[in-house]
Amino acid sequence: MNKTDGMNYAPQGKPNPVVAPGEFRFAAIALDHGHVYGMCNGLIEAGGELVYVYDPDPEKVARFVEKYPEAIAAASEEEIFADARIGLVASAAITSERCALGLRVMRAGKDYFTDKAPLTTLEQLADAKRVAAETGRKYMVYYGERLHNEGALFAGQLIDQGAIGRVVQVMGWGPHRTNAQGRPEWFFEREKYGGIICDIGSHQIEQFLSYTGAKDAKVVQSRIANYHHKQYPELEDYGDVMLTGDNGAAAYFRVDWLTPDGLSTWGDGRTLIVGTNGYIEVRKYVDLARSSEGDQVYMANHEGEYHFSVKGQVGFPFFGQLILDCIHRTENAMTQEHAFKVAELSVLAQNLAERME
Repeated sequence: MNKTDGMNYAPQGKPNPVVAPGEFRFAAIALDHGHVYGMCNGLIEAGGELVYVYDPDPEKVARFVEKYPEAIAAASEEEIFADARIGLVASAAITSERCALGLRVMRAGKDYFTDKAPLTTLEQLADAKRVAAETGRKYMVYYGERLHNEGALFAGQLIDQGAIGRVVQVMGWGPHRTNAQGRPEWFFEREKYGGIICDIGSHQIEQFLSYTGAKDAKVVQSRIANYHHKQYPELEDYGDVMLTGDNGAAAYFRVDWLTPDGLSTWGDGRTLIVGTNGYIEVRKYVDLARSSEGDQVYMANHEGEYHFSVKGQVGFPFFGQLILDCIHRTENAMTQEHAFKVAELSVLAQNLAERME
């Protein structure tokens, strides 16, 4: 990966199909963010069959079909909705438009898989909850910094094995490269992207709930700023948040658009997980000044010190679990409650944020 392609970060793993060919068909609608490629990669590797793509921009569709020639360019959303074979729609629409699309997808009788952040307001959250309940369809979210990162997944396995005892704090760092020249106009419009905490901060909140097992949390403090991009007055290039989980666990995270040009990747994302019997650090995308290979996991506990390099060792089980959940109406990949709680806390933390200069 080069220094500027973080916008189109699309992890690829090993094929690990959970269904027979043709058993699970899906479509892609709205290609406004490159994460849709990672979402489709994951579903295809898990055995999903990509049938259609639709976006009103023919150039986006042409690039997508070049990558996925099996996808038929649909003339409209309605063409996809009318095909009873399609079980799920994957999407990376403009953030503020993701909920409205999700409502249309669910009302068409299909499950919805959206890029994070899945919505930008509490009113949208209420609509999504209501329509998901009315239709019985899923409104799932691509929180890729955990679901599509083998280091992050391996850390969760260590926690589940009891390697560091009870998790009492999660600290996250989620820096991203701005790459302003390659961004669409909506990226710089606050109403459309939802704010930095709502957007990339949602990754951090999802990891906190997942690693601690908390079902809910209180926003203790949140802050936002535009320190370095005054030419884009609606952009927030810094945000941080403190949370307290309903189980007593604590969180602090920082997100920013301040990645320096000298870094070899789009962001030095890290997570530090503190438990009663040890701690884990995940260096997700780079091991700074040591190795360009991410998925580096460090742990110390009562038994000793450990380093695990897990790239290519863990896989991405979420996508296969999601496909099976859609078929069997289970919730093994992610519960709907969890997906919506992350969205709720992200919007609340954004709304409560103090602005710094």
